[in-house]
Amino acid sequence: MIFTQRFNDVPVTLYREDCVRGMQNGLDPGSVDVVVTSPPYNLGTTYSGYDDTIPREKYLDWLEEWAEQVARVVAEDGSVFLNIGAKPSDPTVPFQVLARMQPYFQLQNVIHWVKSISILKEDVGDYPNITGNIGVGHFKPINSPRYLNDCHEYIFHLTRTGSVKLDRLAIGVEYQDKSNVTRWKSAGSDRRCRGNTWFVPYKTIRSREKQRPHPASFPVKIPKMCIQLHGVERTQTVLDPFLGIGASALAAIDLGVGFVGFEIVDEYFDQCRQLVLDATPTSSPVAVPES
Repeated sequence: MIFTQRFNDVPVTLYREDCVRGMQNGLDPGSVDVVVTSPPYNLGTTYSGYDDTIPREKYLDWLEEWAEQVARVVAEDGSVFLNIGAKPSDPTVPFQVLARMQPYFQLQNVIHWVKSISILKEDVGDYPNITGNIGVGHFKPINSPRYLNDCHEYIFHLTRTGSVKLDRLAIGVEYQDKSNVTRWKSAGSDRRCRGNTWFVPYKTIRSREKQRPHPASFPVKIPKMCIQLHGVERTQTVLDPFLGIGASALAAIDLGVGFVGFEIVDEYFDQCRQLVLDATPTSSPVAVPES
């Protein structure tokens, strides 16, 4: 099944299809500028219509098939943002996945998606805007004396050459100490690189009766920041091979860039399609010169 919607003449296309086969049959070499995705982690998450407990080597072999196709369709100066996490009792999954990606890509940046953080006032001292202890974000508590609560995931920024220029200030932050604006030549606009730690919390679900519509979706802000970091002005097409309920599609719509996504589960595909139908872009489409 194929669903297409246009926003200001910018296409968003969703395929109810396996991504490896879909990329093989439907996407031309070098036709994608940015890939933002979060594949299943093979950690036993309960999905509708997918077994997340297959043998580890089979899982890694399957991801390598995916990596080979992504390497074929992504542009020479494109970016792949691969979000993957672990669990305390099985912490090596992200590194095993990365090892299977590296025959096809260079690891250009490692981004730490921080979902929850605690900061003690005594540790920061007389720091602007911090007046007391801070604990913000959301994590799943672990009832074990052996492990720490897991408050972060990885986003591996992969490129074909390792030398793709980024729009670092597109997701930059202001200087806390305004004296830096005049001290550093690069700080003239009161904007600095955010760095590789991104605090982006989930929306907390407080009621036990309510469930997340997808067990492992990322907030829309994550793919939006990834696209902005690569550079919206030079992004014509974004791809998410593991669409889920469509956070990456909503990010592309909001930024006014084209999108292609693949999803095999009817339930998630239908939810994504509805979210796309209900979407209202806040950005004008980006004019990208034809090559």
